[in-house]
Amino acid sequence: MFTRQLYCSSCAFALVAGLGAAPAFAQDSTTDAATAAEAPPQQSAQSTGGLAEIVVTATRRATDLQSTPVSVSAVDSTLIAQAAPRDLGDIAAFVPNFSAATIANFNAASFAMRGVGQTSIIVYFEPPVAVLVDDFVVPSVQTQLLDTFDIAQVEVLRGPQGTLFGKNTTGGVVTVRTKRPQMEYVGVDARAEFGDFGQKKVQAAMNVPIGDIAAIRLVGGYEKSDGFYRNGACYGPVTGFVANKFQGEQGCLGGERLGGKDVWQARAKLLVEPSPNFSALFQYEWIRDRSDSVPSVNENYLYTGTNPFVTDLLGLTDPNAQGTDPLKRAGYTGRHDGLLFMDKGQRISVDGFYANLEYDTGIGTITSVSGYRNQRSRIPNSYAGATAVADDGQYLSFFDATRDDNRKTWQQELRFASDFKGPFNFVAGGFYQRDKIDFCVAQILGFLDLTSGPLPFGNWNDTPYVLCNAQRAKSRAVFLEGTLKLGEKLTIAAGGRYTWDDKTWLGRQQTFIPALNGGFDPSITIDEALDASVYNYPANVVSVDGKWREPTYRASISYQATDDLFVFGGYSHGYKGGGFNDQIGGFAAFGADLDAFRAAARPTDPEKADSYELGLKSQFLDNRLRFNLTGFYVKYKDLQKQLNVPIVVNGQPNQVTLFVNAASATVKGIEAELSANPVEGLTLRGVLGYQDGKYKTYTAENAGYDLASAPLDRAPKWQWTLDGVYSLPLGSDYKLTVNGNVAYTGRNLNTQAIDDPLGNTFLNARTLVNGSITLAQADDRYYVRVIGKNLTDKRYRIAVQNVAGLWLNSQYGAPRYFGVELGLSFGDHL
Repeated sequence: MFTRQLYCSSCAFALVAGLGAAPAFAQDSTTDAATAAEAPPQQSAQSTGGLAEIVVTATRRATDLQSTPVSVSAVDSTLIAQAAPRDLGDIAAFVPNFSAATIANFNAASFAMRGVGQTSIIVYFEPPVAVLVDDFVVPSVQTQLLDTFDIAQVEVLRGPQGTLFGKNTTGGVVTVRTKRPQMEYVGVDARAEFGDFGQKKVQAAMNVPIGDIAAIRLVGGYEKSDGFYRNGACYGPVTGFVANKFQGEQGCLGGERLGGKDVWQARAKLLVEPSPNFSALFQYEWIRDRSDSVPSVNENYLYTGTNPFVTDLLGLTDPNAQGTDPLKRAGYTGRHDGLLFMDKGQRISVDGFYANLEYDTGIGTITSVSGYRNQRSRIPNSYAGATAVADDGQYLSFFDATRDDNRKTWQQELRFASDFKGPFNFVAGGFYQRDKIDFCVAQILGFLDLTSGPLPFGNWNDTPYVLCNAQRAKSRAVFLEGTLKLGEKLTIAAGGRYTWDDKTWLGRQQTFIPALNGGFDPSITIDEALDASVYNYPANVVSVDGKWREPTYRASISYQATDDLFVFGGYSHGYKGGGFNDQIGGFAAFGADLDAFRAAARPTDPEKADSYELGLKSQFLDNRLRFNLTGFYVKYKDLQKQLNVPIVVNGQPNQVTLFVNAASATVKGIEAELSANPVEGLTLRGVLGYQDGKYKTYTAENAGYDLASAPLDRAPKWQWTLDGVYSLPLGSDYKLTVNGNVAYTGRNLNTQAIDDPLGNTFLNARTLVNGSITLAQADDRYYVRVIGKNLTDKRYRIAVQNVAGLWLNSQYGAPRYFGVELGLSFGDHL
């Protein structure tokens, strides 16, 4: 009822989205930045010489990037088209100190900025870097690696965002603006890509006006590929500690391709503008991802300590693996039984409904953002990348599991941006989000058959072991930020936000299906893991509440020293909400002591950040050269740390994942961006990020060394990119555009062990070379583009983890890739 009331009451107001690089726009609070994005971007600016102006909405107003007192970078549709990024993660190369990877064993976003990053798939864990699409906060990291087709602009705000942007964050926020429908315009944009590894991608967008007050834009696409991994892991001879069906087996897997994509997605957008001062944008989002499970490559050899992995002791790994191509030796069982359904791949479905409304009152703009998103995820995986095959053809699931969840998110934001003619203006509003998650994981722990023998009622390799919990969460906030101009050049701004976060967690310890009712009833059966939900089987379920009340605030001062030089400084205090752990209760560690289970399930408290920064934004040589530089210093307190704590289960080593407020840290660094248009048709870009992060304190029970001596998670010290685009006319009808870039990211810690520093895992340093060559009509109506990615064929990890005493596994980025893209874009203004 409350959600329906929000939708009804919100149908009066508007969203002004700052999009695209455009030639010139008046910079007042009522500028329609979304419309600006649809204007022809860099071409027109470069034809008259100089770099195009970039309009951003980092202050919830449409402002010129070069006079915005915030550390923000913008990547527009022109750069996106030439760089041909695979997804939103590839955009990170064009933003200083923005690092993108994936979470181990999942095609989920691991975004990091300024010393904090996401390395866990835990569904209740709030990421330190938020992603917003048309101002709706995408709640799940599993669907944050967005496709870049039909995106008008991406803005990346670095540092704590505690005032104006949706949920609070400590690292930063990525705001994505999709292309809006255009009035009185009929047009089609389409592209098709074919390339290595069976890559096929077809995408199209169609814009159709409806009378003179509305327009609709339909966007859709399908991507299919075979994957670049091979299922080629070798094993044996298997040496179990007890008699078992796999004893003595040896060989290699079949070598079939793994990791392919199979994704359908679409958006339908309706824009209604019945009057000059009112508009409403309605959207429906649809995603059906049936891609392969993410392949896992066993890399036990990366650990150089003295404690052997169980996978090695059992003979399930290849001692000569280090000398072979990791992409050819993934290990995957593909099992359908045991509730895994791995042969179906991952099944992720999203349905979203959104309404972005605006109303210009004459003294300011009222904006409403409403949304409902329903995401269903079924994500199986062979985590260890190690297996064996018995004589009867059954695969050993050393540690196979499927993480299944249903997630429903409601959001409502209402804000007012004044447009007074005097020196003072403000933005004020409120935010509401309600999130419901129902989660279960079903594990097949076949290694226990080899170490301690079968269960009394069956083999571990045939018996799902199920852990379930759920969460209901509400977040409410009010915010206000004011800006005061003191003369023509000096501006000060200050604002604050107060947030109420309430979460309730329900959980049951891991159990077998016959024990779901609290006894042992073999007649109980379920069809999928989520059938064992805590709502369906309430026996032995505990409930834990978490409540937090947090103020956040920021202040800045800026000075337009000359027409070409803008300087600013600022302070911000942000936080990341407290959260629960979806893995607590694993292996029924607390037995019948539900009070101890409840105590262990308590949530972490919020993580807090205080950030200080100084910056300058400049442009020279008639706007042919643009140089922006920011220095920052951040103090983190109560950092939420993931601790993989070793435990013993049935006499064998295992681990439990805990989250605690265990650390404080400081990070300092610089961020530099350079753009140049030295001659007509040539655009050069450079990005440089440096960060130096250190723990001040880091304490944890049972730590085997000084944890504060380790580097910060996902914080490469150096990151840089060089990019160039040159467009050459070929007569009057065609043009040839060449793009190339080189991007470097330094070595960085991905997961930290608490018992042995040699157990820490790292993403290796990498330098990637990419390029494209485009032949197009002069008006861009038709084009053909040849794309090359990772031209030096670098092998680099995008995820890695050490599961205490059991195994160490990695995922890798794509090898060298060549593809051809065909595109068209045509239309007429009515």
